[in-house]
Amino acid sequence: MHISSENPAQSDSYFTLSRSSKGLYKDRGSKFLYFGFPVHSEVEINSNLASLRKTYFDASHLCYAWVLGRDGSVFRANDDGEPNHSAGDPILGQIRSKQLTNVLLVVVRYFGGTKLGISGLIQATKLQQHWQLKKMKSSKNG
Repeated sequence: MHISSENPAQSDSYFTLSRSSKGLYKDRGSKFLYFGFPVHSEVEINSNLASLRKTYFDASHLCYAWVLGRDGSVFRANDDGEPNHSAGDPILGQIRSKQLTNVLLVVVRYFGGTKLGISGLIQATKLQQHWQLKKMKSSKNG
């Protein structure tokens, strides 16, 4: 993935995902499915989330973060029942670390019987989003 040192908030251009992507990560019996979507509106975000909830209705958690707008000023992170700030915020942190906007990242978790603990959960979430973003291509728009 190409990352520019240019700050999107100070430019007419910005980085986003060039395509949707998905992957799988396993840790101590838990299975994490991760998804990335280029998005342009909250309606589109809600549609993607509804589709994932319908498909993975039996999952333990569906955690996500999204950022919209050229300057990334519109955003949200959601832990979906995981301990506070242990899933949504690390996902949001990965989006921001890559200076992306108009993006939705989602982690669907199937609990495998072993508690990871808050630090283990944060690490697993950050690691899977890092690898997802690393394998995905970003595109510069503007």
